[in-house]
Amino acid sequence: MPQSTDNILDHELLFREPEYQALLRNKKENFEFTHPDEAVKQVAEWTKTEDYKQKNFARDSLTVNPAKACQPLGAVFVANGFHKTLPFVHGSQGCVAYYRSHFSRHFKEPTSCVSSSMTEDAAVFGGLNNMIDGLANAYNLYKPEMIAVSTTCMAEVIGDDLDAFIKNSKQKGSVPQDYDVPFAHTPAFVGSHVTGYDNALLGILKHFWDGKAGTSPPLARVPDDTVNFIGGFDGFVVGNMKEIRRIFHLFGVKVNIICDPSETWNTPTDGQFRMYQGGTTKEEVERALNAKATFVFQEFCCEKTSKFIADHGQEVILLNAPVGVGGTDRFLMEISRATGKPIPAELEKERGQLVDAMADSQANLHGKRYALYGDPDQMLGYTQFLLELGAEPVHVLATNGNEGWAEKVKALLDASPYGAGCKVYPKRDLWHLRSLLFTEPVDFLIGNTYGKYLERDTGTPLVRLVFPIFDRHHYHRYPTWGYAGGLRILLALLDEFFETLDANTIDISKTDYSYDIVR
Repeated sequence: MPQSTDNILDHELLFREPEYQALLRNKKENFEFTHPDEAVKQVAEWTKTEDYKQKNFARDSLTVNPAKACQPLGAVFVANGFHKTLPFVHGSQGCVAYYRSHFSRHFKEPTSCVSSSMTEDAAVFGGLNNMIDGLANAYNLYKPEMIAVSTTCMAEVIGDDLDAFIKNSKQKGSVPQDYDVPFAHTPAFVGSHVTGYDNALLGILKHFWDGKAGTSPPLARVPDDTVNFIGGFDGFVVGNMKEIRRIFHLFGVKVNIICDPSETWNTPTDGQFRMYQGGTTKEEVERALNAKATFVFQEFCCEKTSKFIADHGQEVILLNAPVGVGGTDRFLMEISRATGKPIPAELEKERGQLVDAMADSQANLHGKRYALYGDPDQMLGYTQFLLELGAEPVHVLATNGNEGWAEKVKALLDASPYGAGCKVYPKRDLWHLRSLLFTEPVDFLIGNTYGKYLERDTGTPLVRLVFPIFDRHHYHRYPTWGYAGGLRILLALLDEFFETLDANTIDISKTDYSYDIVR
């Protein structure tokens, strides 16, 4: 064999060894029964044409590689944002393994979540017994202060009633009668992870503000001078929440962060395992009712929650994950307007530093063509920042974007000369984007780890600025919001630009006339 205990090869090299090459060749020749290579190549080339693109965009009953996840993923994100709260998914163990691994691979941290372990019998007869046993086990084994329940496809298809199941479980003694078990129905076959975020957060606020499922009186609102902040589903939450807290601290404003998993996914290695770390406390959730205003940083991620908060008498300030200069300007001016506080001098200085950095590097990004995909609000923020840089966001795609989102993106594009010829694609997937990259090519692609297959197929360099990022480490520790976040995004765009430029000018005596030391 090509390796031994004294010579361990990484998989990158291991499968290039003669023994493995022979094994793979034998598998292909004797077991795969593939079409001739020339026929495969011919079809592959056809998929790059305008003719195929027209057929691709005509499909309406098939999704290929959507740029979204399912509702329960967003619900698990929310539960991890509350203090000593255990996410409990009423469904199968396999689904929960997916949610846990998705977050753990992105944040490089353990993610706590349990399931009711529904199997075939529960799919036929209902999952009440699974709920009764599951809540009892979760409560006694993991000692959470709150259990937040959501659902998977299986529970939703058979129509399990969470409210009734939780009340029955309490009557059976699974958890105390006064124990907090907020819940949300999160059917995975509709919406996306941002819908699940919205439903789960709404479920928690309803539980505490509206009388805990009829077991206590609704809270009465007593307005005060605090403000709330809801970040939405955010793969950069560790860096962004730190930045948001810093911004409000500089203003001298007391802020309630509703749903903050930033410490959950940023625990230290010091010999102590922390199953629960940080997060919004139950007392903070209840006090949040009294705030004078709530900043919702991602409008399309919190549509139901925003309406619920507004119906309780608060001003709701809706934003679209603003980044860069203009986006952050608006955010800070809204804080100043809502609180009566002046914009701090330190933030004014940071703004000037970001503008300076953009001016230093703008010539490199000016006129560069980008395709980008991700969640609706994030795409709005990134599109605005690209336009500020003089770049062209040629293809803006969100599988979970609706027509209202598309109109907002179009308005941004129409307001800038760099938006001419740029298009927005709601409810489209990455196979649609593949056709666009071949027929209307761009210079760079902004997306997540799954974009590396588009990078390989089309040769379009990928900038990883969208959740999930599995194949790079620690991006989530740095902000993308605020002026500091704008600088981080600018750096990511420039790094990929310069790496690509170096790679394209590396051939000695052929292209290396531009292989410069100074860029």
